[in-house]
Amino acid sequence: MYLILFIGIMVVSLIVQTRFKNKFKKYSEMPLGNGMSGAEIAQKMLNDNGIYDVKVISIPDRLGDHYNPSDKTVNLSPEVYSGRSVAAAAVAAHECGHAVQHAKAYKWLGFRSAMVPMVNVASKLTSWVLMLGVMLFAFSKGGNPWLLAVGVGALAITTIFSFITLPVEFDASDRALAWLNHAGVTYNGEEHDGAKDALKWAAMTYVVAALSALVTLLYYASMLFGGRRSE
Repeated sequence: MYLILFIGIMVVSLIVQTRFKNKFKKYSEMPLGNGMSGAEIAQKMLNDNGIYDVKVISIPDRLGDHYNPSDKTVNLSPEVYSGRSVAAAAVAAHECGHAVQHAKAYKWLGFRSAMVPMVNVASKLTSWVLMLGVMLFAFSKGGNPWLLAVGVGALAITTIFSFITLPVEFDASDRALAWLNHAGVTYNGEEHDGAKDALKWAAMTYVVAALSALVTLLYYASMLFGGRRSE
């Protein structure tokens, strides 16, 4: 059963990733009517929300756009920072949506930020602990589950983090789209629908990642608890 789920998730993930890249390319080629760059849009959204202590900076990573709450920076890739397209507007506004969440103490962002140190440790543990745990568990015929249990626990933490990320991402997109419409940045239906479509597919990548993490967790958890029951 889990093999079928894994294959299904892999296929869906590939479809979503391909769809997202195609959508981003399409809307990157759709010029924004008002001619604003992503950096200008980000700065305007911050100012319109009364946020003046967040910097908008350019980073070299393609598709590495993100908001960093620790140093209060909106980090935009070159194609978004300098881009004057519907895609650039959507991504810039989305990342500023996270800055607005931070300024307004949005609870899900608070939960997510609080988990980051723990997730960083869990992520480093997951791969090798699970591998060694499975080997030890198999060689001892289920008699030594502790290392596998640690790996499952670490995987559970990263899975919970993936699901907590979902409302954070969806809310940031909702804030972005509402502001783009209200501020008149996407001032016709085609531009607004394009921004909405781009953000929808970006959000779908997080949904697939969360489901993939859940299936992986269930697989190792069934191995752990199934093996213990069979003793």
